[in-house]
Amino acid sequence: MDLKPFSPQHFPALAAALLPLAGWGTHAAVLRRRLDRARRDPLTGLLTREGFTTAAARLLHRPDTGVLVVDLDRFKQINDTHGHAAGDAVLADAARILTEWAGDHGIAARLGGDEFAVVRPLPAAWTAVRMGGLVGEFARPVHWRGHVLHYGASVGLARVANLPDRALDTALGAADVAMYRAKRAGGGWQQHTPDTDLATAERRWRRTRTAA
Repeated sequence: MDLKPFSPQHFPALAAALLPLAGWGTHAAVLRRRLDRARRDPLTGLLTREGFTTAAARLLHRPDTGVLVVDLDRFKQINDTHGHAAGDAVLADAARILTEWAGDHGIAARLGGDEFAVVRPLPAAWTAVRMGGLVGEFARPVHWRGHVLHYGASVGLARVANLPDRALDTALGAADVAMYRAKRAGGGWQQHTPDTDLATAERRWRRTRTAA
């Protein structure tokens, strides 16, 4: 086969041919970065609700999976007293705690405001120890610009094994009800109980989070 040597005069034509490909590559990279930002909360680095929904659903096939809804205590008071920068410091601290607690086999997300969610394997025998350790982490104050910020968390837990189906909305609705029970008790954690009206809980979860 007779190959003709590549001449410098061919460079302009080659560049013109490759330019559209380079443009599409750059465009695709920008879209990927934008999509990643849409799925990640810029303050905490956690997944947003959109990113969490897709990722969490994949973890629900395991019967030992635990689904948590976490709402911070005294967050509004910190915001009102010390300003939003202090509130951001508390949110970042909560994100760190939940990321470490989720570990390599779970995921954590910021659903909005001071509300978070976690999905991770949680064998029944470990529940009390793991949940107690998590609540204990939130009891540690945040030191910020010479201030000591005391906050906490109300945590609701739903175990997939105790639910009638493995739909994410069902699990989150059940955990949400348990979280409010913990909130009314003054903080700490509560677990979903069989007497929970799951259909109502799921509808409320969908309605309030869609409107948020």
